[in-house]
Formats: sequence, C-alpha cells, structure tokens
Amino acid sequence: MFQSKNNWQTVPIILIAGCLIAMIGFGIRASFGLYLEPMTSDNGWTREIYGLAMALQNLFWGLGLPIAGALADKHGTGKIIIGGAILYSLGIWGMAESEGILFLQLTGGIMVGLGIAFSAFTLAIAAMVRAVGPDRRSLVMGVGTAAGSMGQVVFSPVSQGFISAFGWFNALLISALIILIMVPLAFCLPNSRDNIEASERSNQTLRSAVTEALSHNGYVLLTLGFFVCGFHVAFITVHLPAYIQDLGMNPLIGAYSIALIGIMNIFGSIGSGIVGQKWSKKYSLSTIYLGRSIVTLALLMAPKTPLVMLLFASAMGILWLSTVPLTTGIIAQVFGIRYMGTLFGIVFLSHQLGSFMGIWLGGRIYDETGSYNGMWWASIALGIFAAIVHLPINEKPITRLSTKHS
Repeated sequence: MFQSKNNWQTVPIILIAGCLIAMIGFGIRASFGLYLEPMTSDNGWTREIYGLAMALQNLFWGLGLPIAGALADKHGTGKIIIGGAILYSLGIWGMAESEGILFLQLTGGIMVGLGIAFSAFTLAIAAMVRAVGPDRRSLVMGVGTAAGSMGQVVFSPVSQGFISAFGWFNALLISALIILIMVPLAFCLPNSRDNIEASERSNQTLRSAVTEALSHNGYVLLTLGFFVCGFHVAFITVHLPAYIQDLGMNPLIGAYSIALIGIMNIFGSIGSGIVGQKWSKKYSLSTIYLGRSIVTLALLMAPKTPLVMLLFASAMGILWLSTVPLTTGIIAQVFGIRYMGTLFGIVFLSHQLGSFMGIWLGGRIYDETGSYNGMWWASIALGIFAAIVHLPINEKPITRLSTKHS
C-alpha cells in the first residue's frame, strides 16, 4: 500500500492535485487554436507561420518529455513540474509580445513546448498511477486523462470569452498567470521513488529499461501508432476553429466544438480506462483509430452545418485521448511502472512528431490549396494504418531475473 514520507500527502490529495495540474496545463494548451485567426489577421501572418509555431511547440513538447520523464523518475515529479510551469508561463507571455515571426517561433513554439513537456499532464498521471495498486491503475489513467479534457472544456469557451472581451494579447497574459497555479499544486506530488510498491522495485537501470523497451516489437508498434494519434489531435485542435470559420460559421461554433470534444473525451477516457482493466488494450486501441477514420469520412460526406460540426466534435471527443489510458496501460502492464515516465515519454515523442506534421502540414496544405480536404483524407488513411499496427502487439508482462542490470 502507498505510503509517503509526508503524512499529508495522502492518495486523495495526490489524485486531486494531479487532476488539477492536468486540467490547467492541458486546458490552456488546447485553447491555442482560438488565437490562430486573430493573431494572423492583426500581424499579417499566413496560417503556415502560426501553424509552424504550434508545430514547433508540439515538437519540443515531444523532445522534452523523455528528458522530463527521466528527471521526474529520478528526482521527483513535483520539482520538474514547478520548473516547467514557470517556463510555460514565460513562453505564453513572450508569445503575446511577439511582433516578429522568429520571436513567435522561439516563445510560442520552443519555450511553450518545453514548458508543457516539463509540466505535462502525463507526468502528473505517472505520479497518480504510482499512488495506487495495479488493480486501479487503468482507471486512474483514465481519470487523469479526463481531467485534462475537463481543462479543454473549461478553457476553450473561457479563452474565447477573454479574446472577445479583452483582445487576444490580454487573453494570453491572463493564461500565463493561470499556468502559475500549477506551482503550489506540484508540491502535493511525492517523490517518484517513494511511491513505488516494494513488489515492483528492481535493480534495473534506466539505460537497461530503455534498451529493453526498444528491443520489444510491441513497444515499437505502440510508438508508431501514437504518431497517428498526435497527427489527428493536433491538426483538429489548431485548425478546426479556422476550418469552421472558413465555412462561414460563427467563431463560437469553433470554440464550442473544441469544448465539446473535451466534454465527450471525459466519458471516452474514463470509459477506455474501465475497458482497459477488463479487455485487451491493443484491440481497444485498434477500434478507436478505426473509429476516427469512420467519423472523419462521415464529416466529409455530410453537409457542413453547425449541427454537423458539433456532432463531429462529439463523436471525435469520445475517441480523442481515450488512446492515452490504453497506451500508458500497455507500457505499465508490459514493463512495470519504475521507469514509466521515461518509457511513455519516448512513445509520446512519436505522438508529438505526428502533432508537428498535423499542424504544419495543415497550414501548408491550406495555404497551397485554400482547403483542408487533403488533411482530412490523410487523417482517414493514417487512422486505418494505426488500427492495423496495434494488432500484433504482445501485451504479456516481461519477466525479469532479480539481478542487477548493467
């Protein structure tokens, strides 16, 4: 049973703090798509310019997360999240002050991306998972992911309200201040070494754990599949509001769509966590990716009305981050939780490479063709690919000898 060196760090406190960190960090990040149209219009930028900044943000989030995960596994999650939150806040402030394209890429892209990586909701989820027993881990992963979605639900309409009331510049400054709330919450998370059950402790080193994972075919396939998840999620988050405005609809429909994705993802994430405790995680992942392709195809075939967009958002929301509890669940099930932050960080890097491609390519294709149709068809094809690559994954736990690895 979990016991912290600090008596006040009980399981409920850890879970509540982790959920609030996930909610704030993910919620603010999910609102950046709302700034695409006003910032590009006021600064005379193309969508590719803003899209490249968001693509860099996702890329550096992915590049930074394995490092953040390794540091959190070694030194404690709370310390890493505090530093990340400060960098995240400074990056948003710099993004607001950006007048030149290069400064936008540096602040809104690289700084915010690294800030997200070092304060990521995935680090908070890893701390939450270590606080409970194996029988509740899949559900806790689902709850933590759902908390991130609740942030999307809250901050999408709130951020749009800030933009409408105060302008995009002041809205970004307000967001930068909100991010700092994560700092006191991070003190509620215990040291990573303190909350690993004795039955799961081993002498395995970080290097041997990474080597073991990279030589496992299932881990490689999981990494490939998560690239597609990033492509889908990032493209829709950044470009869906602009796509809706291009169709002549009220910008609020875009904000409501992003919020609705978050609402439905709460049910999808918790549902996938429950499913992952009872049934095969790999088959569940294949079903989710295939479902995304079907929903996207339905959008292309249907008439473009506000109702259709909201129905698309609802269906996609169910399938949104429901991949995360299942993906992290396979990692924990096969490799254990000792180096979960690091191993998921590597898989998540692939997710963010997909995010980079989804955001940047979305802007590039739109600027070249004046349409997002090419991106929607690419999303359908990649969803089918991901559904296939998850099928051969071996979900059986690895059995290790109780000897020290070199």
